Amino acid sequence: MNIRVRFAPSPTGYLHIGGARTALFNWMFARKHGGKFVLRIEDTDRKRYVPGAEQAIVDSMRWLGLDWDEGPDKGGPYGPYVQSQRTALYQEWADWLVEQDHAYKCYCTPDELSEMRKEQMAAKKPIGYDRRCRYLTTAQRAEKESAGLTPVVRFKMPLEGVTVIPDVIRGKITVNNSQVQDPVLLKSDGHPTYHLANVVDDHFMHISHILRADEWISTAPLHINLYHAFGWEMPVYAHLPLVLNPSGKGKLSKRTQAFDDGGREVLVKVEEFQEAGLLPEALVNFLANVGWAYGDDREKFTLDEALPRFELEDVNPAPARLPYDKLDWLNGQYIQEMEPLALAQAVKPYLDEAGYEVNPEMLLIVMPAMSVRLKRLPDAVPFLRFLFEEAPLQETAESLSHKQMPAELAREGFRRARDFVRDVEPYDLDGISQAMREIGESITLNGKAGPFLGKMRQAVTGQKVSPPLFESMLALGRERTLARLNEVVALFD
Repeated sequence: MNIRVRFAPSPTGYLHIGGARTALFNWMFARKHGGKFVLRIEDTDRKRYVPGAEQAIVDSMRWLGLDWDEGPDKGGPYGPYVQSQRTALYQEWADWLVEQDHAYKCYCTPDELSEMRKEQMAAKKPIGYDRRCRYLTTAQRAEKESAGLTPVVRFKMPLEGVTVIPDVIRGKITVNNSQVQDPVLLKSDGHPTYHLANVVDDHFMHISHILRADEWISTAPLHINLYHAFGWEMPVYAHLPLVLNPSGKGKLSKRTQAFDDGGREVLVKVEEFQEAGLLPEALVNFLANVGWAYGDDREKFTLDEALPRFELEDVNPAPARLPYDKLDWLNGQYIQEMEPLALAQAVKPYLDEAGYEVNPEMLLIVMPAMSVRLKRLPDAVPFLRFLFEEAPLQETAESLSHKQMPAELAREGFRRARDFVRDVEPYDLDGISQAMREIGESITLNGKAGPFLGKMRQAVTGQKVSPPLFESMLALGRERTLARLNEVVALFD
């Protein structure tokens, strides 16, 4: 079998993280089997269409590294890949269904449908279309046509029996046909509904497997009966597990933007993750763990490592929550692996946004030491604030002393550090680290440099959280470090 899968987002907004997981599993399945990954834009819902949404979805997928083989921008043998450009095809096959008595024209007006629902509610009957136009005679249809009523096209669902949904992940799912109404396939304006366009496109784009969220299971009986009516071979279904909020309470798919879930912010849009300073490598690694597991109790892996192990049969059908703490851990792991230049380039936009004028050389100095301290890229901003702001010294002689380094010893240590910074040539990392350690070991009561180095960092940066001392002193520069140490020494005089 030639493996062909598709991700078919609707441009009614951003790319949801749940949709990104669906796209990722489709991409992994295609790449695992040397197949094709198709991007199709399902824009038939014109009322909810959002200008710019298509480009936003494409940008988010590119950021995640989910490249496609065929799509609106790349073309392919089965295009066009935007549904609004395929309207004639849907009309043709809707007409065919009517001609073959698998569908019928429905002339009910919105007012009639509304009145029908009111009567059903009053009688406490199931709400839904009662198929009244399914049984119109030829004369009755002609009368409605002559009255100028523009019909929709509805599918004739079987009234009895069951439809079996074969699912790779869930096994066979059986649904009574009586539970499925006669849905609209073609609207009165000639545009298709999702059901018709979806089935027609999957057939003519030769889609072999449909990997989609389990919330679409309810549509499968209709789609399967459409395939039977057309006489087309049905793709293989795999309904992916529901994605829950991190707390495990509620569907994440209902959320449209970041929200609070048990006291922590939960991101929803892929662009929100990007803006929050999460790396695409970490996010796809994280999403691959939602409903599937690499095995060997291993959480961190690349997609190249995962592909040989990825099997649809191994996807767990149970709802899966998003453990965001694990995402932060993963992101920190990937940050640690970044080269200093790449990390500096990734951090710089957040410093720019904070209004800081960044010296690239200064930034490169602190990146190796910073990488182990960051969970997200914006975390660098408070760490590095001392490099950009001339904040007044908040310390006192008492706060810069230590039980292993009383005030007199602290005074001596800071003076020697000041003199070193003023006189040393060259002013470099090796010289700074050696001198500061020697000073610390010589002036503390226990002969250990730690108490002095900690107080030095506190004095030089004016922050409780910052990069390590030696890198901080070098990045700050001789002049500014000396000025800060002069202030500190004056505290002890």
